Parts: sequence; C-alpha cells; structure tokens
Amino acid sequence: MTNITPRAFTKSSSFGLTNAVFIGRSIRLSLRNTEALIMAIMLPVMLMLLFTYVFGGAIDPGGNYVNYVVPGIILLCAGFGSASTAVDVAHDMTNGIIDRFRTMPIQSLSVITGHVVASLARNSLATAVVIGVAFLVGFRPSANAIEWLAALGIIILFILTFTWLFAAIGLVSGSPSAASSYGFALLFLPYLSSAFVPTDTMPNWLQGVANHQPITPVIETIRGLLTGTPIHDQAWWAIGWCSFILLTSLIWCFIAFQKKAGRR
Repeated sequence: MTNITPRAFTKSSSFGLTNAVFIGRSIRLSLRNTEALIMAIMLPVMLMLLFTYVFGGAIDPGGNYVNYVVPGIILLCAGFGSASTAVDVAHDMTNGIIDRFRTMPIQSLSVITGHVVASLARNSLATAVVIGVAFLVGFRPSANAIEWLAALGIIILFILTFTWLFAAIGLVSGSPSAASSYGFALLFLPYLSSAFVPTDTMPNWLQGVANHQPITPVIETIRGLLTGTPIHDQAWWAIGWCSFILLTSLIWCFIAFQKKAGRR
C-alpha cells in the first residue's frame, strides 16, 4: 500500500478545494453574464439558419446541405464560446484580484483552471442547444450510439483545447479588449476550412491552407462519425492537433502566469 503523509494529503485536499472554489466562482460569473451566454448560443444558431435557408439551396439544391454544415457550426459554437475565456482571464489579470489571491495560502493558478472548467460547462450546454436546433432544421445523422459518443468526445476535446488556448491568450493580453480582439481573429479559422464548403472547391493555393490547418481534420472527423462520410486518417490528425495545441497552451499558461503574477 502506498504511504501518504498527512502533509501530502492536506496539500492535495487543499488544492482540490481551491479548484472547486474557483470553479464555483467562474460558474457564478458566467450565470451573471447572461448576455455572453445567450450570444454564445444565438450566433451559431443564426449562422446555421443563414447557411441552411439562405445559402443552402444554392450550394446544395438537393436539400442535404444541413447535414454537411452542422459539424462546422458545432465547432464554430465551441470556438465562439471559448473566446470569452480570454476576456475573463485578462480581466482577472488586470484588475488586481490576482495580487489579493497571492496573499492567501492558495494556488493562484487555480483561478485560470476555474475559468477553463466553467467555460467547458458553458460551451457544452451551448453545443447541446445548437445540436437540438440542428435537428429542428432537418439535420439527420446516421450515427449509432458509439459513433455519437466518439463525436462528442472529439467535440469536448476541441472545446478543452481551445479554452486553454484562449486562457493563454488572456494571460498575455494587456487588457480585456485586446484579448477579445486576439480571440476574434482565431474565429476565422473555421471559415478557412471544410466547415461550410468542400476544400476542393477553393483555389489551389487556399486548398493547402484549408487542408493542413487544425480545424479541418476535427470537422471531417465529426462529420464522418455523424453522417458516415469517409474519415481516413483525419481522426488521428484531429487528436494529434488537439493534443499538441492543448499541451502547448498548458505550458504557455504556466509560463505566462508565473511571469505576470510572480512565483508564490
């Protein structure tokens, strides 16, 4: 049996309690900011309605465009919701509250973890709403239970990855408005992927960008799992890209936090 010293147990319990406190704080802040939550849901829904009913007939006269576009809208929803993490983190880093946390016997980095977990919960809810609306506008996936679970796993991995990425952006930003601008720039990536049209319809120079950026393999994996289109090696690329960005973002967060808040 492994021996656990009382001191180690106390530190572990304190760390878990600290994270729980900051997660609760971030969730309460999210519930108070109802406008951001509503926009995180409404914007992807409006885009889905726009592409389905306005552009869908021209892109696919057969009426099957909704099945093609929904995976891209899901990731757009996840990205838009994750972007607010950058603003929340930047706000905490610039309003002096981190200095107050440093005077307490707690792990100050837990404030970032709290924002990430709250964002994951918020974005999962928004994604569920978007999927529900997709069914109402005609989305008819062919996935079985296992494929649904795999698709949801990829979606959650994507949300977690980009939430940590936006948290790192919030840490290095000089202000919440700057963090919002940086986050908004990243939201253009889905438009330069296979989210809304096949990449082979793009100019040759743009196909290289669209086929080799992180969003496309994630979309193609989700689309293949839900609608039965070929996945090939896209799933491995999706997991590889997400793992690489997640690890890089975690290291970036740790280094940036130590530089900004100072080592305890």
